[in-house]
Amino acid sequence: MTVREAGHEPLGTADQRRVQMLHAALEIISERGYAETRIADVAERAGVSPALVIYYFKTKDQLLTEAIRYYEDTWYAVGQARIARLSTAAARLEEFVAMSCLDSAEPEPGSSWQLWLDFWAQAARNEAVGSVRRKSDERWRDVISSLVREGQEAGEFREVDAASFAIYLSALLDGLTVQIALDDPVIDGPTAFDLTMQFVADRLGFAWTAGRGRGAAAHRPGPRGR
Repeated sequence: MTVREAGHEPLGTADQRRVQMLHAALEIISERGYAETRIADVAERAGVSPALVIYYFKTKDQLLTEAIRYYEDTWYAVGQARIARLSTAAARLEEFVAMSCLDSAEPEPGSSWQLWLDFWAQAARNEAVGSVRRKSDERWRDVISSLVREGQEAGEFREVDAASFAIYLSALLDGLTVQIALDDPVIDGPTAFDLTMQFVADRLGFAWTAGRGRGAAAHRPGPRGR
């Protein structure tokens, strides 16, 4: 397909093409890293021409930034839907932690610990990616704060400052995610999940029993962080 033809595609087809290329970019970033991902590689994986990728995204940096934004937005939307299905604030907060620590609980697409490492590394050098990172952190801290306040209103959690707790929890999860991504021999996903949930339960004053982490993972299939 030529660039000229792309401009006349129906909107639905154009959106499908765009998502197809974003998925391809995420797969290659996960495999090779942000710096080693080329437009030609993305085009080949998506089954389109490099000219079509350029038509949609103009530059490599824009393509990769949009791919990361798409991943984060999808992760957020899926995570919010999963959290909303649970009946208690404690269960919703546990699901949030599981999505961040347990591979088998992390939403698609392109789930990869390495993707998060590249995301953070590029955020320090690329203003567009940095903007995505700031938006990501802000809205996930808002999610945590909202869950804490919901639990307090329902009598599930003790009184703590919700905004401060959100900073503590998000920083803890980020630090543990780095260890998981680097394949640390001491900190794996289930360990990070259990440690985080112990911290959450202690700070918020509710009973929590380990089981979903290492114990549950041992009995179900599954290998990205937030």
